Amino acid sequence: MGADFKPDMVAGHSLGELSALVAAGAISFEDGLRLVAARAMAMQKACEAAPGTMAAIIALPDEQVEAICAEVSTDAAVVVPANYNCPGQLVISGHKEAIDAACVRLKEAGAKRALVLPVGGAFHSPLMQPAKEELEAAIAATEFRKPVCPVYQNVDGLPHTDPEEIKANLIQQLTASVLWTQEVGNMVQAGATEFTECGPGAVLQGLIKKIDKTANAHGIV
Repeated sequence: MGADFKPDMVAGHSLGELSALVAAGAISFEDGLRLVAARAMAMQKACEAAPGTMAAIIALPDEQVEAICAEVSTDAAVVVPANYNCPGQLVISGHKEAIDAACVRLKEAGAKRALVLPVGGAFHSPLMQPAKEELEAAIAATEFRKPVCPVYQNVDGLPHTDPEEIKANLIQQLTASVLWTQEVGNMVQAGATEFTECGPGAVLQGLIKKIDKTANAHGIV
C-alpha cells in the first residue's frame, strides 16, 4: 500500500483477512506472505486427510439453512454454514455425502439454487481442525503489532485492535464461519460509507452492495 493509504477500518474475506492485517500494519508484508504459504500448506494436508466440499445456497433465509444443516449433520458426516456472503447467499461446507443430503433438503425447502462448488475441500468447517492446529504455530511465531485502525474479523464480525485478540481470531477462522454479512453491516453501522476492494476482481464489491445498498464500493489493483 502507498503512504497515502490511510483506512479508517479494514476487513478481508477468509484468506483476505491476512491482506487486511497487512493493510492495517498489524503484520509485515513479508510475514503476511509467510502466513499465506503456511495456511495453504496446512489446509492442503487437511483436505487430503478428510476430503470434503462446499455448496452455495441461494435465496433461502440463513436460519433455515442453519436448521437444515444441523438436522442433516452427524458425527460421521458433518455439514455446517461456512460463508455468510450476503443476504440470500450462504455457503455450506462439510463431508460430500452430508453436503449432497443437505442440498436435497434445502431445495425442497425452497432454495432457488443449491450448487456444489468446484473446491478442493471443506473450508471453514470442523474438517479443517488439523490445519488450524498447524497454522497456530505459524501465527504464534509471527510478530503482530497494534493496527493503525480497527480490523473487523470473520469469526465474530467485530472490530479488533488488540494483537492477541487478532491472533486468536485468526487461528479460529479456519474452522469457523466467515460472518461477512454481519461484518460489513457492522462496518456500515460504525460509519463506513466508502469501501475499496484491493486486488483483481469485484466479488466483494458486489457482496457489499447487496449487504447495504447505500454503500459505495470500488476496486484498486
